[in-house]
Amino acid sequence: VQLQAFGGGLVQAGGSLRLSCAASGRTFSSYVMGWFRQAPGKEREFVAAISWNGGSTDYADSVKGRFTISRDNAKNTVYLQMNSLKPEDTAVYYCAAGASMGISRRTSMYDYWGQGTQVTVSS
Repeated sequence: VQLQAFGGGLVQAGGSLRLSCAASGRTFSSYVMGWFRQAPGKEREFVAAISWNGGSTDYADSVKGRFTISRDNAKNTVYLQMNSLKPEDTAVYYCAAGASMGISRRTSMYDYWGQGTQVTVSS
């Protein structure tokens, strides 16, 4: 599976962005999908995850109520809608795919990673 994330950019605090992650391969629908982020000088952290059929989702406390993860298996794409953005949301955002498991917050549980897309929120 190859993943390509896009949709990042520069936005003012309080604004919105929608990230997309397009996946290659015919087995996309069988993967758990996750979004992670990494700010300069910090470790990569979990943001959100969604089960293979979209029936289960999980969010980091820091984004709960502001971000929404969704997927369209017909388009092999997972999305992250980010609203009410804050300067502390500034980071490189990565999408990831995990095979044969429930949704997880652990980076080690994901097998494939996209290249990342930069999100910068100005105050």
